[in-house]
Formats: sequence, C-alpha cells, structure tokens
Amino acid sequence: MFGVGYVGLVTGACFAELGNRVICFDTDERKIAMLERNEVPFYEPGLAEMIERNVAAGRLTFTVDARVAVQSSDIIFIAVGTPMSESGHADLTYVRQAATKIATLLDGPKIVVNKSTVPVETGDVVAGLIEEHRTGPHKVAVVSNPEFVREGSAISDFMSPDRIVLGTNDPEVGETMRRLYAPLNAPVILTNVRTAEMIKYAANAFLASKVSFINEISRLCEKLGADVADVVQAVGADHRIGKTFFQPGLGFGGSCFPKDVMALRRIAETNGVEPHILRAVLDTNEEQQDHCLQKIDTHFEGRLAGKRIGFLGLSFKANTDDVRESPSLRLALRLVEAGARVVAHDPIATDNAKRAAAGADLSYVDSPYVAADGAEALVIATEWNQFKHLDLARLRATMAAPVIFDLRNIVNLDDAREAGFKVVGVGRGSNSIASVLQRAPGA
Repeated sequence: MFGVGYVGLVTGACFAELGNRVICFDTDERKIAMLERNEVPFYEPGLAEMIERNVAAGRLTFTVDARVAVQSSDIIFIAVGTPMSESGHADLTYVRQAATKIATLLDGPKIVVNKSTVPVETGDVVAGLIEEHRTGPHKVAVVSNPEFVREGSAISDFMSPDRIVLGTNDPEVGETMRRLYAPLNAPVILTNVRTAEMIKYAANAFLASKVSFINEISRLCEKLGADVADVVQAVGADHRIGKTFFQPGLGFGGSCFPKDVMALRRIAETNGVEPHILRAVLDTNEEQQDHCLQKIDTHFEGRLAGKRIGFLGLSFKANTDDVRESPSLRLALRLVEAGARVVAHDPIATDNAKRAAAGADLSYVDSPYVAADGAEALVIATEWNQFKHLDLARLRATMAAPVIFDLRNIVNLDDAREAGFKVVGVGRGSNSIASVLQRAPGA
C-alpha cells in the first residue's frame, strides 16, 4: 500500500483483516513511526483497534523502505493524495512519483492498482511511467479500483460495499482482483480503466449535487413558509431518491466533494463539454455557506462585533477529525473576521482545527456547555450525536440570550421551545404539522 493517508491506511487495514499480508509504505517517517507505536494519525471509528489486531497477528506491517514494499508484494495499491491544483485540476504529482518509484524497484510481475481518486486517463499515465522507468521486462498490469468509503463509517463501507469497481483491460488480472475482494461477497463491476475512473468522479459529483439541491430547496422553503424537514421525509421516502446525502445544512466539505466536483468540472471544460450542473453544484454550495452566515448576521442586525457566540462542531461532518474544506470551521472563522468572540467545541477535531486556523482569534473549550456559557447565541455547525441530546435547561441557565442557530436541523423544536429557546434552523419556514397542531388554539 503506497500511502498511509485516509484511503491507504483504511484499505490496508481492512485487507489485512480479510487475511492478507499487507505492507504499508509512506515517505513520511513520522506517520510510520506513529503506526509502529500503534498510534493512528487520524480519527476513524474502529480503525485503531483493527490496526492493533492485525499488527499483532503479523498480517500488517509498516515501512519507509519502498524496495521492501514493492518486492514483497504481488499487488501494489497507489493510495496517495491528489490535492486540487491552482487550476482546479487534480494534482497527480504524488501519483506520478509513486508510479516512477515502483517502476525502478520491480523484481517480477506485478499488478499496480490506482486507489486514489484520479481523473480519466491517469491509468494511461501510470502505465506510461512504469514502461519508461522499469528496470526489467517484468509484466505489469495497471488497474483502476476507486474507493467508495465515507469518513466516519469507512470500515463498514469497505466490509459491506454496494459494489466493487475494477477497471482493467486484462481479463486474467480482473479475475485476480475479483478473488482479492471475494470475501466481501459484493457485486463486482468489471470494466475498462477509463470507465472505472469516470465512475468515481460521477458518483461523488452526483452525491454533491443532492446536497446542493436540497440546500437550494431549503432556502425556498424559508421564503414560502414550508418545512424542509418534512420535504426531506416525504421526498426521501421515494426509493428512487432516498434520504442519504439529502439533508440540508451548511453545505458539503471535506477532502473529496469540493475537490472532485471541481476536477470533473475542469475535465469537462478541457474536453469541450459545458458543465452546467457541476458549476451550479459548486455555486450553490458557496451560496449556502453565505446564507447561513447571513442568518446570524441578520439576527444581530449587522452588529456581530463583540458578540459572544458559542460554536459547536469544527469537523466537516460528524465522526471524523477532518477539517479540510470544513464549512463549519470556515463559518467560525468568518464570524471571527466579523468581530465576534467565538468559543468553539468539537469532540474530536479541535487539534486539527487549531493547526488549520493557526493565528485566528478563535477560542477552544472542551465542553459544549463551556462554549455556551455567557453566549448571546449558540451555533450548531456539525451534526455530532453529542449535540443532538444537549441538556437544554442547562444551556438556557448559562447563556446570555436563548438563541440557537441549528445549522444541521438536529435540535427538537418542541423541546427547545419548552426550554425557552428561539431556534433558527435551515429551511424551517414552518414547523412540522404535529408541532403546529399542538400549538393551535383548542388543540
């Protein structure tokens, strides 16, 4: 496994769990040293225990020696980062470096698998680099095997996948890869390399589209007095649509959606296809984040300076410490820029937020109740389970003003109202019919 970032480490640990011997290589000596001490460089539920179990069983090892990794393996996964370049395209620097290094160390036939999210034709690039730099006439097949795991549920996603996508032009190699994944008993889609690469981008772009669509609908609900929660409940019940990635909020973030939608947009433009929908998805995502900030600014009548705001959640989603492209962290920083005194709490992501926001006048505390103490408003920005069951009476007793900006729609409106709170949600132009009936005269 070339790369012990999120994809590489999760993939390597899961393959070891299935009984394979896995060697994880990375050039980052600090990360490898951490893993050899049974320390995981990032948070993912269940991953630390899985790594420890498979290291103890001798199925999972770590190294900074690329030669050992290449020459001890039959199948080599490239799982390195593909950050967005300044042009908006995926930066393939690390993929190219990995392919070149593998080529120079070949000692026999290998299968090289692109696991990183890469644009169409990257398989051709990797194959070309291996052909250019190989040191012997060893047969090397290049496969595209995109990942579909979500941060926060990566292990279950890997072990119980909806499908396995394998892109190869060699039927024998395809059968070898099929056997590798056979223990998962999942449907296998066997296609060519370029199609497999497109499948990954198309999947992420469509999911991002669902997020932007329901966020746009949520803004319309606010104007019309409709309740987006009921819209989601009813529309999402249609099996053709579903509720997954169909929840309104602050917009999408993280290491995948923003980067991948932008990259696919650039690919379309480069190839003469007008990306109307992809452009709208990105624009709507930006507008949603602006809209949520405007809600808070409007409440304070444009006078955010000096206001104390409790802020819950800094990771881009729950169950991860990842703050890359986090709309939650971005909102916190925009409030700081507007002059607000922001006191933030996140169950896991605080250290990463401190590094990402180094130099910002943002305060961090270790409890949601400390964040709320003396606050003139409380912002819920990430949908952590801990924030779904807050002691509202306790919050009300310590806050300077009973206002909650529930930007993930996780607060029970009736409970909050009973505790004396005003709740400003997303797309909650009116409340559910049950709540309306309960408050109706004579009800």
